[in-house]
Amino acid sequence: MKALVFPGQGSQFIGMGKELYDSRKDIKDLMESANEILGFDILSIMFNGADEDLKKTEVTQPSIFIHSVAALKAVNGLGAEMVAGHSLGEFSALVANGVLSFDDGLKLVSERAKAMQAACDANPSSMAAILGLEDAKVEEICAQISGIVVPANYNCPGQLVISGETAAVEEACAKLKEAGAKRALLLPVNGAFHSPLMQPAQERLAAAIEQTKFRKATIPVYQNITTTAVTNPDEIKQNLIAQLTGPVKWTQSVQNMIKDGANNFVEVGPGKTLQGLIKKIDSSVDVASAI
Repeated sequence: MKALVFPGQGSQFIGMGKELYDSRKDIKDLMESANEILGFDILSIMFNGADEDLKKTEVTQPSIFIHSVAALKAVNGLGAEMVAGHSLGEFSALVANGVLSFDDGLKLVSERAKAMQAACDANPSSMAAILGLEDAKVEEICAQISGIVVPANYNCPGQLVISGETAAVEEACAKLKEAGAKRALLLPVNGAFHSPLMQPAQERLAAAIEQTKFRKATIPVYQNITTTAVTNPDEIKQNLIAQLTGPVKWTQSVQNMIKDGANNFVEVGPGKTLQGLIKKIDSSVDVASAI
């Protein structure tokens, strides 16, 4: 069974989407419509902009979404039987399985990005990658810290990102190193994504989602929060909202997709990050890029 997977923040690069834009008129038209929807020329930043501009959350997230949906259009969906997305990538996955239109998905992604940036600006905080330690140990140590610090991204066995108040994250990093972590690296972000500190952003996103039409899925999406197959639009909405303050359980989602028959994973969007993570989760499955 074939599964399509869609990347999240961090997979962006200058020049992203230009080949797709030049390849077909229908893809060009789709991408150009993004400028009108967003009210600024995002394509010029994607194709030729400055790296620091592309790294701004309110630009990064729509850019990855646009690239991913354009790539999906280029390969006509590939006849997949299930989809999943890493954090932001969940919105691209919901276009792939018919739950969201491109226009509505882009509007939600833009609102999500602005809300997350506002939450970061209001309460500067941090994230850190923890390498070489079992998930349970990371969870145990985070629970012992007095401030807010939680597991945020279960990327693959031995790679878990934590998120929270800067002092709490730094304290957790020190204790995790003492516990045997190979590395505990602060990430170059100024916010605590997928933690309780995203509560203001969650409320803003929830309001936007309630105003958006969600259709029944044509194929299941394995959502970050539940890690299991979902097709009901009301459930999908609630899981998307919960994702902002809850962890991205990528390891568990991929394991459940494999358990349900997936043996061929195709990454749709910029980069190859998810292919590397999936191979670390289960080296027996096939992975590839859509384009």
